[in-house]
Amino acid sequence: MFNEDPTTSQENRMQEEQVLNEDQKENPEHSGKPDTSQEDKLVKEVAELKDKYLRLYSEFENYRRRTAKERLDLLKTASEDLMTEILPVVDDFERAFKAHHKETDASKVREGNQLVFHKLLKILEFKGLKSMENLSGKPFDPETQEAITQIASPNEEMKGKVIDVVENGYTLGDKVIRFAKVVIGA
Repeated sequence: MFNEDPTTSQENRMQEEQVLNEDQKENPEHSGKPDTSQEDKLVKEVAELKDKYLRLYSEFENYRRRTAKERLDLLKTASEDLMTEILPVVDDFERAFKAHHKETDASKVREGNQLVFHKLLKILEFKGLKSMENLSGKPFDPETQEAITQIASPNEEMKGKVIDVVENGYTLGDKVIRFAKVVIGA
């Protein structure tokens, strides 16, 4: 084996320590202590992220409140368009009532009422309202009809079919807004 001079090994150790100290100065992440500038950087980044989060949360809450308010306003005024279109029909009814007092011919009164009624129906149809028509003689449909009673069917082929319509049903678009009230054969 070979023996080393104690002074040489001590010098070597001192040189190694010096190299390590220089390395730590150049690369602080290798040292055991955290660098304060890096710590400050992380603290700033966390503060920025918290601020962004709070701003985003506030913005979302404002959006939620605004849309809720708009929704309430929309529900309150949703029928405004329909109402403005129906007002002329109301005016027509008022004029018809005044004219009915002077008129002695019942057929003219009936004709005037039918004109106003058809005007109202056209407005409602324009808005998407449709009447369920020609239900008599067709099979009962629980999706669109409500059976209010059953009666003995006049013949065998009318069993389970609509015999009479008591109240018309209506759809708005594809949605049933009022079921037709019907009498079905038993």
